[in-house]
Amino acid sequence: MQGTGKGLKCETMAKNSKFAGAGPSQRQLRVGELIRRTLSETLSRGEIHDPDLNRMSITVSEVRVTPDLRIATAFVLPLGGKDKEEALAALARNKGEIRHLITKQMSVKHSPDIRFMLDDTFDRMDETNRLFASEAVRRDLAKDDDAGAD
Repeated sequence: MQGTGKGLKCETMAKNSKFAGAGPSQRQLRVGELIRRTLSETLSRGEIHDPDLNRMSITVSEVRVTPDLRIATAFVLPLGGKDKEEALAALARNKGEIRHLITKQMSVKHSPDIRFMLDDTFDRMDETNRLFASEAVRRDLAKDDDAGAD
């Protein structure tokens, strides 16, 4: 590649900006999984001093971390899908203690701010299965199969 250092730098910046929204980096995935595992273990051992939270069985399905690793969003669902709002409220109420316990077990420069969201993956999966099972969709799929056979 010919040109001044500025030209190469601009080209590199353009190349990197093209992939900015491509997905999480390996570091984000690694830190997210570490937080997920640590949070799951903390909740299952009942280390948080809240009787309401300790009575619940909460599944932590995924943790997404921002590129600067300062915000971690934990996707959670109470076992059986019941008392979702109560579980979110209990987690939010104990956010500081949870953050402290997680940070104590990790070696990161900054303690990430932990946010909790309900995991609606199972609800979306049920809705998709319901749609595929509907008579109208099955009829349309059968038409497509018949048209493809011709």
